[in-house]
Amino acid sequence: MSQYRPITKLDPSQYSGAKIAIVQAKWNEHITSRLTSGAVETLTANGICESDIYVYEVPGAVELTYAASRLLESKRFDAVIVFGCVIKGDTPHFDYVCDSATQGVTALNTKNIAPVIFGVLTVDTEQQAVDRVGGPAGQKGAEAAETALHMIVFDRSISN
Repeated sequence: MSQYRPITKLDPSQYSGAKIAIVQAKWNEHITSRLTSGAVETLTANGICESDIYVYEVPGAVELTYAASRLLESKRFDAVIVFGCVIKGDTPHFDYVCDSATQGVTALNTKNIAPVIFGVLTVDTEQQAVDRVGGPAGQKGAEAAETALHMIVFDRSISN
């Protein structure tokens, strides 16, 4: 049985015709591709046409903000989801990358163009990441997709 079930609290007519962009970092692709798969499966299970889901790739988590910014500027999307995976190492690089991605997405969300959903895993170990892409800690890609749909409905309720 699929773990990606339709969201019961939303009516698909509330986000009908929505276009969603997903930006996936290639770094730790064995994790980020599973986040993307979970999101796409959840979106389609909830009535979003696969042709209305656009997936883009960037090298790493720092580049997610630039890509999301460009996608927002295009005004083609109702939401942008960013996926990355940063695994803590022995240097402060982890902190810089996590701060950059977090602050970048936060800044984009203050522009009020469309919601940018933060789907960057920031974990201590690779196992923690694996646990979050279909393991005991859930499927964070699916959760990000659900968040995107809720935010589209929120945006549309404000605009109407």
